[in-house]
Amino acid sequence: MNEKAVLLISGMSCAACAQRIEKALSGTAGVITARVNFAASKAYVEYEPTRITLPELIAVVESAGYRAEAERENIKTAELKIKGMSCAACARKIERNLLALEGVQEAQVNLATDKAVLRYDPALIKLEKLKQAVRDRGYDIVETEVPVGGREPAGRAEEKVSRAARRLKLAAAFAVPLMALMIVHMLGVAIPGHLIIEALLAFPVVFIAGAETHKATWNALRHGSATMDTLITLGSLVPYLLSLLAFWFPVTTFFEMSSSILTLHLVGSYLEARAMGRASQAIKKLLSLEAKRARILDGGVEKEIPVEELSAGDIMIIKPGEKIPTDGIVVGGESTVDESMATGESLPVTRRPGDEVIGATVNLQGLLKVKATRVGADTFLAQMIKLVEECQGSKVPIQEFADRVTGYFVPAVLLLAAGAFVSWMVFPQFHTGIVELLNLPWSNTGAPLLTQAFLAMTAVLVISCPCALGLATPTALMVGSGMGAEKGVLIRSGDAIQTLKEIRLVAFDKTGTITRGKPAVTDIIPLSGYKEEEILFYAGSLEAASEHPLGAAVVEKAKEAGVALQAVEHFTAISGKGVEGTVNGKKVLLGSRRLMEEHGLAMEDSLPLLDALQDEAKTAVILAVEGKPAALIAIADTIKEDSAAAIAEIQKMGLKTAMITGDNERTARAIAARAGIDMVVAGVLPEGKVETIKKLQEEYGLVAMVGDGINDAPALKQANVGIAIGSGTDVAIEAADITLVRGELGGVVTAIKLSQATFGKIKQNYFWAWFYNALAIPAAFFGLLHPMIGAAAMALSSLNVVLNSLRLRRARVDFLPGSHPVPQS
Repeated sequence: MNEKAVLLISGMSCAACAQRIEKALSGTAGVITARVNFAASKAYVEYEPTRITLPELIAVVESAGYRAEAERENIKTAELKIKGMSCAACARKIERNLLALEGVQEAQVNLATDKAVLRYDPALIKLEKLKQAVRDRGYDIVETEVPVGGREPAGRAEEKVSRAARRLKLAAAFAVPLMALMIVHMLGVAIPGHLIIEALLAFPVVFIAGAETHKATWNALRHGSATMDTLITLGSLVPYLLSLLAFWFPVTTFFEMSSSILTLHLVGSYLEARAMGRASQAIKKLLSLEAKRARILDGGVEKEIPVEELSAGDIMIIKPGEKIPTDGIVVGGESTVDESMATGESLPVTRRPGDEVIGATVNLQGLLKVKATRVGADTFLAQMIKLVEECQGSKVPIQEFADRVTGYFVPAVLLLAAGAFVSWMVFPQFHTGIVELLNLPWSNTGAPLLTQAFLAMTAVLVISCPCALGLATPTALMVGSGMGAEKGVLIRSGDAIQTLKEIRLVAFDKTGTITRGKPAVTDIIPLSGYKEEEILFYAGSLEAASEHPLGAAVVEKAKEAGVALQAVEHFTAISGKGVEGTVNGKKVLLGSRRLMEEHGLAMEDSLPLLDALQDEAKTAVILAVEGKPAALIAIADTIKEDSAAAIAEIQKMGLKTAMITGDNERTARAIAARAGIDMVVAGVLPEGKVETIKKLQEEYGLVAMVGDGINDAPALKQANVGIAIGSGTDVAIEAADITLVRGELGGVVTAIKLSQATFGKIKQNYFWAWFYNALAIPAAFFGLLHPMIGAAAMALSSLNVVLNSLRLRRARVDFLPGSHPVPQS
């Protein structure tokens, strides 16, 4: 059986790096698929464990010149406060003892703060055992925080920003004085030893702050390739080294240019890292929702434990205002719960014994006792995080062309830069003529020809931006998938986003999708002068003794109306016809027309009403009290409140709609008419749904199928986009391309709008990335842009793509019901 792994990659600087890692992994025996997401710094690999192991996959990445580690879903982080340490030896001893324990990946003990930070696998060792190991050495320990329930993307993003900030501060500390010195020197002020001062100030910028960039360049060259780092190294290191010749020969120096180029590159990297952190907020937000601690009943006594120590079967106590620690079933109490984090629904929902609750949702009012059913990586929240990450790691078809181009981009830029140098040396008058014609402020045609040629070459190198191309898709997917998760729309892949916007027809299953999948009373027509309360009293009391689903609908209606029911006497269920019994001393019948006829009741006056109800796909039953017809009661699987409005909205988008059902033609058409469906395919058995989808695809083209994700799984797979709809933890997340957490069709509208908005941003990103390079590179080639301006423009180009993706959050993708009321009868 194939396995999937997520590798955390360090050292990538542009899309070309991602391309090279992807190529190395894909070409390895045993690897089935490999996708590398430059924006997320992750590789998503599917492989055959019998042919290659996880450490070997990591070795492949490292052989390509990058660092990698496996992302472990179940790795936890804990911060512990330690009392009793007196010296560094104490800290070292505790650290060694912790690292010796199986399941501990990292242990760092800080004497100054009296804290230990641990990363461990809770499947191998519990937090309590770690604390006990410290106590056994004679120290006291108090847990202060268990911040992250598994993965640590937030921490990695923050570390990336922090590292970029440190490099930028170092570079700026020397580059700013160097620029000031240059300006003073240009004003004609003689500065003794200015050349050596410039060289000394530029050195830490180029060689220390830029060390990471140059190291990445060397790794790429060792493996026969070139990346954006190569361009920056050539644009900063080479000018610095050439400037050293000025100590022996009368040549132009570029110390300030080399330091400025590298500093501007670091400014761009820092701003980009910060913006990328905002783009990946969805995962951080989901992780922050996790409860940290749980209160459980242990032998009848309440006990508070870290949430990762919960086990399935534990009885949790959740007080008003507290988060529900993990998925479970209510076994005691009643309350309202805010489930907006999972479903996007702002209104609280009532939860009673027997109802399922979702971990990380908030208990608002009453005390709840909940039996834990899913813990750790099996929880609904963990599955949501996994799906969002999977989408962010995927690619859209439009990206394939850009990826192929990116692979040739840097080598092409190197050739163009060399071409610029040669062209300036061979055709100087042509180039200087263009520069003099435009007469830009930074132009200097009086400089030596060699200097102008070198500046043009450097400008081409540093202004080219493969990063913008590499970030175009993943940043938009990050934001779009995060928005979807917040609104209860979980998107599995970028492919689904591109395909959904091109869908021509949306096919719906009926039961549980368009309708509630649960019978309910839709009409009560009084006869013989009976009032509705009396009708519900007799019918509800009689059906309370029945086990038939239609009878349950009558009882539910009576309870909703606040009618107090009475015990029935002499109850009899008549197979296929109805029920009879004595309620409050009166003989009561409830059932079909045939049952009434067998008891000699005249129904001629009520037959037109009975036929009209049945024409509306409703099951009509007759209530008789003391031998007289008392009422007609219609029962049906009612349409969900937003179904008609959502279907109307889908049709306004220019899409066709179809309903696939096993019901007979008459019933199906009645429901389709109320829902506003364009086309009905009735009498379809479950195994026939796949063939139905195939026929619709032949006739209409791309088809989306909306179903429950369990019974409709084969049809969802056959559709171009499968959309699973459910409720809370019941949703089969693995079953479809898109999962709607809230069991309403408004989510389909949101998904379509979100796909259109996200793909629109992807296209905009590609346009600006190509447009920038198409303008900037020729301008640099002809000497119209100074290298320092080029470096600043390159940094802004990448930043513009990320910020444009962030603007996706302003898109209006919510479904606003209300304009299309639902006709239930």
